Amino acid sequence: MAESTLYKYILDHSDPEGNYLYRLYRATNIYMLHGRMASGHLQGRLLKMLVRMINPNNILEVGTFSGYSAICMAEGLGDGGKVYTFEINDEQEDFTRKWIEQSPVASKIEFIIGDAITEAPRLGISFDMAFIDGDKRTYCETYEMALKVIRQGGFILADNTLWDGHVIDHAYDKDPQTKGIERFNDLVAADTRVEKVILPLRDGLTLIRKL
Repeated sequence: MAESTLYKYILDHSDPEGNYLYRLYRATNIYMLHGRMASGHLQGRLLKMLVRMINPNNILEVGTFSGYSAICMAEGLGDGGKVYTFEINDEQEDFTRKWIEQSPVASKIEFIIGDAITEAPRLGISFDMAFIDGDKRTYCETYEMALKVIRQGGFILADNTLWDGHVIDHAYDKDPQTKGIERFNDLVAADTRVEKVILPLRDGLTLIRKL
């Protein structure tokens, strides 16, 4: 069975993403460079489900991009829950802020332009969950920051940790983003402060629990 056929089967047997997210994903791919970076239907439903399971009050997201994943996580939040999402690229603000503020879960999302590594700790918030999906070259630094602001027993999710298979392809040994992911994967694998598992979902999703 072709992979695309199997993937369609998976989507057909999972919750739909909904009209608003469908339109956002299409707009992301039309108007933004590297539109495929958006989480998309399957990963978006998984993020929502994980939020339902973890039941966090405060979520930290590093790398908003078009807002798709922030909206998905906000959909899973209970009353009073909040996603604090950081985007370092201010050129994306006009597109992303509009889609977040017009979404049905806008009141549950705080969209911040800035460097999460320095700015997130200044919020003074104890987070229950973090989703790392920013600059791959600084994943290790982002991870260390997230560990400091995540409560004991909290979860960190890191996206793109298989990096299209480049992590095991020596042709990409000198690529700075690939090296960033490799350094991160090695750091987490050896880190006794956490439990961890990599899921081969899309481009790789690592689930990490702070001990």
